[in-house]
Amino acid sequence: MGRKLDPTRKEKRGPGRKARKQRGAEVELARFLPPGKCGLHRPAAGPRRPRPSDRRVSSRRAGDGQEEALQSRQKESGFSDSNSKWLAPAKAKKTQPKGNHVEFSSDGEVEEEIWEMEEEDGSSEEMVDDYGASSSEEEELLPIEKAALKQKPDREGINEDDSEEEEEEDEEEEEAEEASKQKMGQKEEEGPDVQLNLDIDEQFKLPTSEEIEKEDILFISEPPDLHVIHQRIQGNMEVLQDFGVRREEGRSRQEYLALLRRDMAAYYSYSDFLLTKLMDIFPLPELVNFLEANEVPRPVTIRTNTLKTRRRDLAQALINRGVNLDPLGKWSKTGLVIYDSTVPIGATPEYLAGHYMLQGASSLLPVMALAPQENERILDMCCAPGGKTSYIAQLMKNTGMILANDSSAERLRSVVGNLHRLGVTNAVVSNCDGRQFPKVLGGFDRVLLDAPCSGTGVISKDPAVKTNKDEKDIQRCAHLQKELILSAIDSVNAASETGGYIVYCTCSIMVEENEWVVDYALKKRNVRLVATGLDFGKEGFTRFKDRRFHPSLKCTRRFYPHTHNMDGFFIAKFKKFSNAIPQAQNGPAVEAAAPPTIPDTVTEPPPKKKKLEGSKADKEQKLPQPALKKKRSLQAQRRPLKA
Repeated sequence: MGRKLDPTRKEKRGPGRKARKQRGAEVELARFLPPGKCGLHRPAAGPRRPRPSDRRVSSRRAGDGQEEALQSRQKESGFSDSNSKWLAPAKAKKTQPKGNHVEFSSDGEVEEEIWEMEEEDGSSEEMVDDYGASSSEEEELLPIEKAALKQKPDREGINEDDSEEEEEEDEEEEEAEEASKQKMGQKEEEGPDVQLNLDIDEQFKLPTSEEIEKEDILFISEPPDLHVIHQRIQGNMEVLQDFGVRREEGRSRQEYLALLRRDMAAYYSYSDFLLTKLMDIFPLPELVNFLEANEVPRPVTIRTNTLKTRRRDLAQALINRGVNLDPLGKWSKTGLVIYDSTVPIGATPEYLAGHYMLQGASSLLPVMALAPQENERILDMCCAPGGKTSYIAQLMKNTGMILANDSSAERLRSVVGNLHRLGVTNAVVSNCDGRQFPKVLGGFDRVLLDAPCSGTGVISKDPAVKTNKDEKDIQRCAHLQKELILSAIDSVNAASETGGYIVYCTCSIMVEENEWVVDYALKKRNVRLVATGLDFGKEGFTRFKDRRFHPSLKCTRRFYPHTHNMDGFFIAKFKKFSNAIPQAQNGPAVEAAAPPTIPDTVTEPPPKKKKLEGSKADKEQKLPQPALKKKRSLQAQRRPLKA
């Protein structure tokens, strides 16, 4: 029929919520061991505080352990009828302590901590049991409790020694804590002085010319110690940020900058020319961030092809293939950033089907600034490898016409392949030199010019740029960009109803390739700069070193890897307001080239002044010709010769 419930048997429970270190185990072992051999003891430092489970234990063992306790007591103390008063029950009297200290048991019952026991004979001896008294006044002490109380004086000697040892240990701990506090206070007081000493010891000092020569000799045979160079860069940066206070006497700022440029070139593997250019563009703290960002690759981004799918469906399909991705940002409605993937991103079925294009985040910005409209004629002058061209077709929804041009026939192969894969049907591919393009075809509504450049904004992709660029390369690129931007402006029809815009962009951060070229175009053509429509990005330079550019260059935008986590990029947007080409403003060429103007009203010429009659000139005019000659000859003879 199953087990029957035994109400007298209770399961043993834990020590309770507020239980502390268990003491009094010797009381339990006292039943089994002789009093002299009991090794366990408890200190006699005052009465022990009763535990919440003492009442339950005492009541549980009341019936079972009474006979055993009596037998053990008889054997130990020699019980007889003569001392039968030992069995006389003693009444327990509850006394409430001064501070009503109450403790809760594990069952939620409130138990009092201090109980004072008084015997019936009126003795004033305190009897505090180890298990606590019951709540009723008439409850008697158990024999085992009385035995424990009588055995307590026998163990007082041992407990006193233990209590003394514990007190000594407590005193030692308190002394150690006080000593530690004193040491901490001394450290706090001495902290500023110690820090000042460290600062004085670690103050950066410029190496002498002999030390620099030795390092140069060592660099030839052994690789440089990058840790030492990095520490020297940090110390040099701290001095330059507070140069008036931390500099050495007799040392100029140019010496610190020269050492910093040398150390950075060695640490980051840049050429001295490129590092000098970068130091002119960025402040020193920002320069370090830029150099560090170039050592880390940019995140992989893709652009959804809305001609075939939606970004939501594409993201779900790639997530199912084990791709970890997120939207690119609030500024882009088609971009996705890829964190990691279990499959190659450039070989998924979605990629082969043309659902997305591998494209950098910075490459999306020029097309967004161009803002192509449907049914327009648009020219992409340098289109390879076709990412921007396909994005323009996507925004135009395959309407209108796009002329994708590039001067390299080999690079046009990738353009054709991408346009076919992405489903672009409104593009025409051409292989022409962009500088001669207005003679080939013109009259476009909008033109996008992603000009070839030095590539100083994509160093993370091509680390060779650190060392293989010099002044001639920058000037060569700048000259080509000036020719291309004039051709792009000439290819646009200023009378277009919806367009007349030109977007110029480069993947370079050099001022010679960006602001310098834009300022040149503003002087040579009838264009003006307008807002790009991008909410982020830094403004272009209006002044650089000793050069001053047009104030409207604030409308241009610069993007850096250390601030926007994308490749370095420059974007400028022009609006063409006249198809006429202005001529040079010096010499008679301006007057000859100026169009004739017809006055609105015919005005009479101003009246001539009447000459006075009888003047000398009138008289000479009235004389005949021979007489006039004779008169002038006589006047010449009368004039005295000059010395």
